[in-house]
Amino acid sequence: MKKTILLALTVMLIIALITGCTQSSSKSDKILIGVNYELSGETATYGQSSVEGIELAINKVNEAGGINGKLIELVKYDNESKSANATSLATRLMTQDKVLAVMGPATSGAFKATIPVANQNKVPVISGSATADDVTVNPDGSVQEYAFRICFSDSYQGTAMANYALNNLSKTKAVVIMDSSSDYGKGLAANFVNTFEANGGTIVAQEAYVSGDTDFNSILTKIRDLDFDVIFIPGYYNEAGLIIKQARDLGIDVPILGADGFDSPELVNLAGKDALNDIYFSNHYSSLDQDPVVQDFIKEFEKKYNKQPDAFNALGYDLAMFVVNGIERAESLTGEAVKKALESTTDFNGVTGSFSIDEFHNPVKAIVIIELKDGVQHSSERLSLD
Repeated sequence: MKKTILLALTVMLIIALITGCTQSSSKSDKILIGVNYELSGETATYGQSSVEGIELAINKVNEAGGINGKLIELVKYDNESKSANATSLATRLMTQDKVLAVMGPATSGAFKATIPVANQNKVPVISGSATADDVTVNPDGSVQEYAFRICFSDSYQGTAMANYALNNLSKTKAVVIMDSSSDYGKGLAANFVNTFEANGGTIVAQEAYVSGDTDFNSILTKIRDLDFDVIFIPGYYNEAGLIIKQARDLGIDVPILGADGFDSPELVNLAGKDALNDIYFSNHYSSLDQDPVVQDFIKEFEKKYNKQPDAFNALGYDLAMFVVNGIERAESLTGEAVKKALESTTDFNGVTGSFSIDEFHNPVKAIVIIELKDGVQHSSERLSLD
């Protein structure tokens, strides 16, 4: 009986080893990269657009033979726009799926929730659109070793929009209506206010709302009779579209400024095209840019998805290409080697502009200011703060 049991255990062990080897071999020609994005929930349009861009880029790389003969396999999960989910999925991707790097999430809060997991497991996490100032740095100012982004920060956007209001639109009296429930809204507001006042502008009023609010008439009625010539709304499209509509309905016709959170097809659905005039927002990309890199991307995207790409599509595409570029240059297929390669990136030529990575894992790049007329992009201008 003992011999029979021993023989059975031996056979089972051999089968397990063979199976393990087979599974390992089946993955040996693949490079696994995680995708941890908001595919449902409050900020789903950002995640969905980002992943469309990612998949376009990875398909292109695989069609060209992959990375050193190895094809890329995306391991994709939906964090449902919840930071807690983003953390647990990052853990799953790194410890169970054994990915080499993780792309996403799109929003700052959810992305920051994955960074401790990345540092612990020594697997890089990279976002295309997490703009909060503290995304890649610790409270003491030191860099988050395994966190990267390819977008500019909220302070960069807030500063740019304040300068644009003063210098390009000649506006000097601003009202700020911010999303006080998000790091994104608070960071943008603080930097807009500081820059605007430091350069001679006056902040006439600061009002706040929280994510999910739908009725802004009390705020707008309160400011309507004040003396101001521009409004800055640091927040996401969900509320910004309704604020713009309700402001125009009350006869408030001054220019309205925002940041990249305005960039969603839902903005026009919420505000209506008639309300979306004299609207300006900072962004990472515009389809109006005639750069051949941009126009080639637009053609490829339209061929695959039969629609024009938005900024999050472009950021997703650049994010994937940035990660691929780092893996190609890495000394080995380990998270630590890929991290070092990403840190050394210089003159990466992307759809959202050319950039190098600084010592805090941020890109050094220009910003785009877009003007809307009747709900569509009318003009774009690429500006540098230097």
